[in-house]
Amino acid sequence: MNPKSVIKGRGAQLNVPNRFFELSHEMRDDFLEFCHKEGEASDKNKTLYLEVFPKTIVNKVESPDIGMAYSMNPYQGCEHGCIYCYARNSHEYWGYSAGLDFERRILVKKDAPKLLEALLKKKSWKTHPIVLSGNTDCYQPAEQQFEITRQCLEVFLKYKHPVAIITKNALILRDLDILKELAKDNLIGVNVSITSLSEDIRRILEPRTTTIKKRLETVKTLSEHGIPVNVMLAPIIPSINSHEILPLAKTVSEHGALSIAHTIVRLNGAIGEIFTDWIKKTMPDRADKVLHQIENCHGGTLNDSRYGKRMHGEGKIAEQINNLVSLARRQYFKDKKMPKLNLTLHDQYKEGQLRLF
Repeated sequence: MNPKSVIKGRGAQLNVPNRFFELSHEMRDDFLEFCHKEGEASDKNKTLYLEVFPKTIVNKVESPDIGMAYSMNPYQGCEHGCIYCYARNSHEYWGYSAGLDFERRILVKKDAPKLLEALLKKKSWKTHPIVLSGNTDCYQPAEQQFEITRQCLEVFLKYKHPVAIITKNALILRDLDILKELAKDNLIGVNVSITSLSEDIRRILEPRTTTIKKRLETVKTLSEHGIPVNVMLAPIIPSINSHEILPLAKTVSEHGALSIAHTIVRLNGAIGEIFTDWIKKTMPDRADKVLHQIENCHGGTLNDSRYGKRMHGEGKIAEQINNLVSLARRQYFKDKKMPKLNLTLHDQYKEGQLRLF
């Protein structure tokens, strides 16, 4: 890898055209040459936080092979910059690129706690677990400044409503006080994403995420305080982290995780171009091998949208990966299981306090 050819601290190395726009923006060679001669930066590589005002915050998940019914995202776009992230495509709906824009144009929903509270108070709302971060990480760096996720957790606690969290950031431990209160009534489940035990791999796959060491410590701390943790070994990428399945499973089990889940990487929409550009710049020696093996898992293409197939793939390589995960479960999680969240309390707390009569 040539360090000078890589944008530091970012996953994507380019902005791909937005499929909904007729016009596109490109960085021309003559402009780059001008910047070089003038000693100016062609790209300031800054993150911008942009406030948006959605009318609703909880989304019903229609996909039949995703293990959630409702999700909410305090932020759109994600500064973590995970190169494989399926959520990149959603940034195009907001008028941005799925590439660098996804990591540098973060949309902030400050009204999320109020919108959530209004929903939970509705008589028509039937209690279902709501997942914080079905799309982008609710504990990404923006959360340090805006604390929207913490405010939402306070709403869930006030109304005794079940909530699950997906994150790869140790910032979740800031809210340990609320999480422990939710756990007393079995209202919380946490999913921590850990894709590798190698810091070298983590840095290039997920450039602005918490270190692996801190993520493992997060799993341990949450577990020690009675907060159930599932670890997402996701995505598994052939010839990048596929050889780590068993050691990963063993390690997270030893740190207190109650279960593991996995997906095999799929590169839908703009992500295929973004990932291909990235791997040819960061891992040129194995780029073609990795891309061909991903294709082998998805019927000969990087893009796979087939329900029932897209998450775990097909073919020999996918079969080997799925068998290893099954073996890991038998070996390290034989007597462990994530508890189901409590759906019985919320109706009594529709007004934010226990209904006595």
